[in-house]
Amino acid sequence: MEPIIIIGTGMAGYSLAREFRKLDQATPLTMISSDDGRSYPKPMLSNALAKRKTAEQIAMFDAQAMAKTLKAEILTHRTVIKIEPTTNALELDDCSQQKYSKLILALGASPIVIPIDGDAAEEILSINDLIDYTVFRERLLDAKHVAIIGPGLIACEFANDLIASSDVRVSIIGPNGLPMDTVLPEPVAKELHQQLSDAGVEWYLNTTTKSINHNGKVYDLALSNGTVIDPDLVVSAVGLRANIALASDAGLSVHRGILTDTFLKTSHNDIYALGDCAEVAGHNLLFVAPLIAGAKALAKTLAGDATEVHYPAMPVAVKTPLYPLVITPPATDAVGEWVFEQAQSGFGIKGLFYGEDKSLLGFVISGDFVKEKQLLAKQLPDLIPVTIQIAE
Repeated sequence: MEPIIIIGTGMAGYSLAREFRKLDQATPLTMISSDDGRSYPKPMLSNALAKRKTAEQIAMFDAQAMAKTLKAEILTHRTVIKIEPTTNALELDDCSQQKYSKLILALGASPIVIPIDGDAAEEILSINDLIDYTVFRERLLDAKHVAIIGPGLIACEFANDLIASSDVRVSIIGPNGLPMDTVLPEPVAKELHQQLSDAGVEWYLNTTTKSINHNGKVYDLALSNGTVIDPDLVVSAVGLRANIALASDAGLSVHRGILTDTFLKTSHNDIYALGDCAEVAGHNLLFVAPLIAGAKALAKTLAGDATEVHYPAMPVAVKTPLYPLVITPPATDAVGEWVFEQAQSGFGIKGLFYGEDKSLLGFVISGDFVKEKQLLAKQLPDLIPVTIQIAE
């Protein structure tokens, strides 16, 4: 019997393997990892400093322990360079081949790299795995001023973590007028800006990073508005993009992610996609809740019980303890209006987005209102209802 093969040992790959082994202890299972295969909670990377966690402390189990637990063969430091869907085979970087009965692509997402001029451009860090985090901690030991490129969710989480755990200066740079303003309505974005400012974050908004050059122990970081700042550590947090190249090269349908139906099946019958790399029924959601829902459904399908994934409303808790936030933005094409309420204490805003029929389509809550997350989430429509079918 050819094994089920999972490419990727991140949260998606390991979550699926765990769920599958609850249902099937016998089917051969192989996992392929481009790194050392350690199991760890990736969301912790953006708030591990305040928790005083090293990379070794974040990692829960190594590949050997995971292989034993999952009754799986785990190939580490190996890269799949080609998928042959017609023969159910993979080609690896050592020119060996692996045959599969079913293939699951749990390829994750990679940091978006923006073009920046200068002789120090390659020294800008992105933090997307344990190796990146290790380098970041080492560089942070001698840092006095950290600049973060990108005013979005991850940038704000890193800024909060740095302010809470060290005495470094923190600057955030971005083209937007307010932090997280692509997902936050203006009143909440303004209050987030103010709370992080009060904690010490310096903002360089409505501008972009033009170049970065060495200048002794610091960098000259030139912005498009003419300002030059002098950090000694620069982190890029402009977002992630689904890893779709391997699937695209194999002829699978891709868009923002690898396109799947609600069974997580791609355009080829024996290949599935899960996690950050997957675009499920039009949703490419780069956070944990849809990954877990997908892993549970796909495990049942692989064990012989074809099961569609169900996405209920899934609020995202932003890891900014200085200004707690929970967000469930309305769909980009939703028609309606925001209604806001300020907390009596002055700390926090409740923003509710109502459709034309007065139904709740999204919300953003902060500060004292975050305790209402579950109550509000129950009022929202499902992202993918249980019975939805995807057109070809």
